[in-house]
Amino acid sequence: METLTDEQLLIEYRNGAADRFELLVRRCSQELFHFLYRLLGSPAAAEDIVQETLLQVHLSADRFDAERKFKPWVFTIAANKARDYLRSQKRRPEVPLHALTDPTGGSEATFADLLGGSSVSPSLRIETEERSRNIRKLVSELPAPLKEVLILGYYHGFAYREMAEILDVPIGTIKSRLHSAVAKLGSLLTAARSACDEFVED
Repeated sequence: METLTDEQLLIEYRNGAADRFELLVRRCSQELFHFLYRLLGSPAAAEDIVQETLLQVHLSADRFDAERKFKPWVFTIAANKARDYLRSQKRRPEVPLHALTDPTGGSEATFADLLGGSSVSPSLRIETEERSRNIRKLVSELPAPLKEVLILGYYHGFAYREMAEILDVPIGTIKSRLHSAVAKLGSLLTAARSACDEFVED
């Protein structure tokens, strides 16, 4: 069973193999949780929406198009439920970022490195822990559409086409939002650094 694709597992599940769903849940739950936690900033809310998403997968299994990929489909469900949650909360939660390096030239790290999550070495994570805490407020100022593309693209590695499918927007919009998100985050970092330097000088 471990060699079956996600798509095959879902198809077999809807054809009566009940144990396939358990394996599918084991495969996707953790990544869905990380996606939703980064988007919502609340582990409790992320866990709840993971459960809602998986329930929706169960309920919609018969309607899954076997020609599609499972992962973008399930992330589409999760993203829609996260938007519903945010609308119900009427607030913009913070998104924790854990892997920030110095973008002023002192480091060759790219924004992909900044948002690369699991690829960061322990020593770099320790060095940047304080900066990561300080940056949360800045990231929370990004509009929700910009947060979405950053999280999907950098944390979860989705291609432009897949992000367009998940968010139900054209590929051109994805590219534009990603460019805007990186530019906005860069300007926020620069402004914050300047304010900090002025405070130190005073």
